[in-house]
Amino acid sequence: MQTASSQSTPLNRILLTCGVASTPVFYALAALQLVLRPGYDIRTQPISFLALGELGWIQVANFLVTGALALAGALGLRRALRGQRGGTAGPILTGLYGIGMIGAGLFGPDPLPAPGQAPQLSATGAVHMVAFLVSFLSLIAACFVFARRFSVVGKRGWALYSMATALLAPVLVVVGMAVPTWAGVIVGGAGLVLFGWLSLVALEIRGESAASAYPPRAPAAA
Repeated sequence: MQTASSQSTPLNRILLTCGVASTPVFYALAALQLVLRPGYDIRTQPISFLALGELGWIQVANFLVTGALALAGALGLRRALRGQRGGTAGPILTGLYGIGMIGAGLFGPDPLPAPGQAPQLSATGAVHMVAFLVSFLSLIAACFVFARRFSVVGKRGWALYSMATALLAPVLVVVGMAVPTWAGVIVGGAGLVLFGWLSLVALEIRGESAASAYPPRAPAAA
């Protein structure tokens, strides 16, 4: 089992900081593209569609960078939580999220069909959908793993937050599918809820590791 000091090395803090940064980076780059891509309609088109067209390389890079940051964060979680409840399943599921995001970047989505044309699913588009589904489902599963872990260590608020995230994110996806005129915004919000949870958990675990490495000193005797 790791000692407290070995759980809060500079490398661990850097890796966990990568996990913290994964969601802000993804949505900041997506927001930037809303300015650069005036023809893109966030109300009806998912963020993945930014990977299409002349400037699609920006969103492709966004998927790849976000996936790499998530993988680094997963490694940081593994190093920080080794020997603890959830210290294996949680990081593995987080790593699958990162791999899925990289896969979504390497294999782009199919464009929307022209009016009157039947939608077609290419092999590349199918891999994109599967990769993103793996990312989404992996983080939902990670929410349950960490909810149990936070409950065991007495962090009831974090446990409830993790459970609420696992339930809310898929509900938003279903709502988005039922309201196609705002599907892009609603599904993007579902991603923000779920991906944002990972960033906040990485931040919390980083704080736990630092606290365990440098516990408060006992007051000096009078």
